[in-house]
This record gives sequence, C-alpha cells and structure tokens, in this order.
Amino acid sequence: MSWTGTPIPRRRLFAAAVLVLCLAAALGRGAASEGASPAPTTLRVTVASLPDYLDPQLSYTNEGWAAMYNTYIPLLTFRHASGRAAADLVPGLAEDLPEVSDGGRTYTLFLRPGLRYSDGTPVRASDFEYAIKRMFELNSGGTPFYFAIAGARSFSRSGRGGISGITSNNETGRITIHLLRSDGAFDYLLALPFAAPVPPDTPMQDRTFSPPPATGPYAITRSEPGVGWSYARNPAWATGNGPLLPQLPGGHMDRIEVRVIREEDAQIKGVLSGKLDWMQNPPSADRFGELRRKYGGTRFRAESTLTTNYFWMNTTKPPFDDVRVRRAVNFAVDRSVLRRIYRGQITPSQQILPPGMPGYRKLELYPYDLKKARRLIAAADPSDREVTVWASTEARQPQAASYYRSQLQKLGFRARLKLVDAISYLFVVGNRSTPNLDTGWGNWFADYSHPDDFFRPLLLGSNIRRFFNGNFARIDVPALDARIEKLRQRRLGPACERRYAALDRSYMKLAPWVPYGSFTASTFVSKAVDLDGIVWNPLFGADLASFRFEDR
Repeated sequence: MSWTGTPIPRRRLFAAAVLVLCLAAALGRGAASEGASPAPTTLRVTVASLPDYLDPQLSYTNEGWAAMYNTYIPLLTFRHASGRAAADLVPGLAEDLPEVSDGGRTYTLFLRPGLRYSDGTPVRASDFEYAIKRMFELNSGGTPFYFAIAGARSFSRSGRGGISGITSNNETGRITIHLLRSDGAFDYLLALPFAAPVPPDTPMQDRTFSPPPATGPYAITRSEPGVGWSYARNPAWATGNGPLLPQLPGGHMDRIEVRVIREEDAQIKGVLSGKLDWMQNPPSADRFGELRRKYGGTRFRAESTLTTNYFWMNTTKPPFDDVRVRRAVNFAVDRSVLRRIYRGQITPSQQILPPGMPGYRKLELYPYDLKKARRLIAAADPSDREVTVWASTEARQPQAASYYRSQLQKLGFRARLKLVDAISYLFVVGNRSTPNLDTGWGNWFADYSHPDDFFRPLLLGSNIRRFFNGNFARIDVPALDARIEKLRQRRLGPACERRYAALDRSYMKLAPWVPYGSFTASTFVSKAVDLDGIVWNPLFGADLASFRFEDR
C-alpha cells in the first residue's frame, strides 16, 4: 500500500440530522454559561493534501484509511490500541468473529441487530455484498484481495447479478461467504475499509465529495476539493450503534475540522501557536529531529509503522543473479548511516517483516562488514559491473540511494543513479520493459497485520508481471512459493508465526533485498491535547476517537 452524482433523498435526512446536532451544540453553548453542560469540543487538524478518496470502497492510502477508521466500520475491525495489540482482530458490525468451516472455505457471521447508518437507514446483512459489488464496479485497487470469494471474478467481468459466494439473510442477519480455497488471512480482509457495508442505494461512483452515510462514532459532513473535510458525531451512535458496539470507542470530540495546508512551516507554526491541534502528516526528516528534541514526551511522540524500506536487486541478470554478490551488497550497507540520513526517522532492520508484525523475529544476518563484502565480490568475480540504481525524488530517497550507490562503487561496481519523479516511480520500475532495471529503492506499508501481505505481493514468483510488477527483485523460487501458499492456508497462531519467521530467514539468506529499516511516523499536537491518551494504530495511524483535551 502507498503512504491519497445526484443527491438522493436520504442525504436530506442526513442534513436534517446534522442541523439538529448544530442546534444542540448551540443550546449547549448557552447552557454551559449556566453550568448545565460543557461547551462542544472541536479538534482542528491539518493535512498536506486530501486523501486519495473519502470513499470506503475506493481509498487505498494511509491518509484515507486513517480518515475512515472511525467512520466506516467493517464486519470485523482491528483493535483500537497501540503497539502489537493493534494487530488483533475484533468484531465490528458482526456479533462475533466468523465461524470457519468446510476446511477453511466457508465463513459465517451474524450482523448485530438494530444498527443504523448516520442517515437513519437500517444496516442490513445484504449491505455487505453490495459493498463488495460496489468495490468491483468501481474498479477499486482493493479488488484483488477478494477474488478468493466464489463468483467474484465472474461478477467483476460481467457486473451483472450477484456474487455466488456471498449469501445473506436480512431477517436473521446471517452472512455466509464461500471461498474457492482455504485462506487463513481472509478474516483480515473482512476488516479492511473496502469491505465496510454501505446503504444499497449508494451510487456506483466515487463519493469523496459526498461520502456515504457512516456506521462509526463520526460521520463526514463536509468534503471540499483542496480545502478539507469535517466530521460530526454520528446521530445514530448515541441512540443505537454505540451501545451495540461497546468494543469500539465513541470519541471525545464533538466535531473535527480538517484543513489542507500544503506548507510544512505553516502547519508546524499552527500547532505551536495553538491555532491547530494536530498535524497529521509526519514532518520532514529535517524537522523531525528538531521537534522531537524540543517537544518529545510533551507534544511530540515518535510512532512505529508496519513498513519496510529496502533496496531490491534484479535476481534474473548479472551481476545480481549471483547470491554471493547479493550477500556482499547486504554486508556493505551500514544501516546506521541510513538512519542518520533519515534523521532518525527509520528504525534499522535487516529483514522483510517489520517489528510488530506477527511472525517477526529479529534477524542479524548481515552486520556491516565491508571487508567481508569485498571478499565475496572477489570470489564471485562478476563479469558485468555496470549497474543502474533507481530511486524516486521523494523525501530522503535521493540521499539514501546516493549512499547505496557509493557502497556499490566501493565494491568495484560502476554505478549510476537514476532518479524518477515520485508520482511516476512505481510505474517505471514496475514496467519490466524499462531498460537497466538492475537495483533500486522500494518500500511497503502493510495493508493488514498478516505476514502474507509482505511475502505474496513482493516475493511470490507468480506475481512477476510485465506491467505494475511489485516483485522488483524478480525472485522466483518454487520451493519458497510453495511455502507461501501453504502458510496462507493456515490460521495465524504461534506455530504459524514461527514458520513465517523461518520463511523470512530463508528469503534473506538468498538476499534479494537489502532491507534497511521501518519508517517512524509521529504525533505532533498543541498544548491543549492530551498526548499520552492518543492511541496510535500502526495500520491506521492516530486514532481520532482517542483525542481529548487536557482539561476535559
């Protein structure tokens, strides 16, 4: 994952509900002077740009998912917690975790009765299938996740009828999902925003600027291109959804106003002055260290993410078709230097799975040793020493790639650096016809907290594609592919996690990558915000429902 109609009658009902909220807020302000109730609270947030979409079936960026975590609730969801606990699945709109039968091919869930959308419409079991169909109809980036459902590919091609693998009963709330094969990670796919139910009359078009009604504690009430968006408390939460979903936090703020401010200095000054309460986008590497030194522990906190930054090597052609050369490059890269380049914004590592991901076991196969690296190169004696290093122009990537090139040069390679605009980078290096794709920069942000999400898209041999290729190293090892496929069929647990840790080690012995660290994000807030109370979910970022002011 990356780190961005015609109104219908129900929208008038929603607008009326928001009007009632506003009137209630106004009455609350008047009553507060008499000591009857506190004044409404508003969290003021700044972002560098709008997310890709504010539509649950379409959004596929960190910013978009963070914006919708407390708005569109799937059947299952991730625990609202920090650290490793954030990887846990808990029931969302479903009464419980699914019952899995038929050798792992059938999932059965029951929708909680009495749930409503923010416009008052009842949530029905069949709304889940509608959401999946809508995702396919919109050609969402999330569609490949759900091809395991029987009939999903057929529907995606024709767009007609239903999806044969999904049946629902609106009377009982029963939802049954039949898969083509056992899939131990499918629970996690049910917790992604793509699968969040929406009303059956939600148009089959992008609703970013008129988002669908919500099921969570907040509803998006305004969305303006280039300006920002706003949240208000979901009217259905206090009257029904909140008591029915006690496992989810209800939030402390009455309103949340999000403004697009593109200049980093203006964002930082706004938070420091108290005109803004939270800067969502992490500061640049140059400002990260400064803010952490000045405000760490009081207004600034470094946060871990489920990411891996790495340099890939093309294993199908010289010189990187020789494992000795790839291991040599791993020994030649000093991860502590890269940490300094990123101004402390990465946590160094030497493996595929990041800390916090189930299956992670720390590996130290390649401590920095330039002498050993040179001995390996001498033994391999590669005939081709002309290599091109690819990187994008974003953030610290040019500096990181320049360091990487310098280390290749120390090993005797004639390495040149090729920088590509950040917007085009993935298209260029993902196109196998691009010449001189020898080695370059890559990163991955977890879609969900299952280790398969790192191995399958990035290292599975069958995922080497002509266009939009994500297996940049083009590594294709049938024995390891078989292990990926077999592990995907298992349910996660201690034994399965140990096998994923062993798989990580097996790949790193082949050294298709030079992993160098997990990205460190941040929470930076005004004096008014209780920093200690903010929950940071490594998948969704800072949890809007956890923000509160110090004096409230």
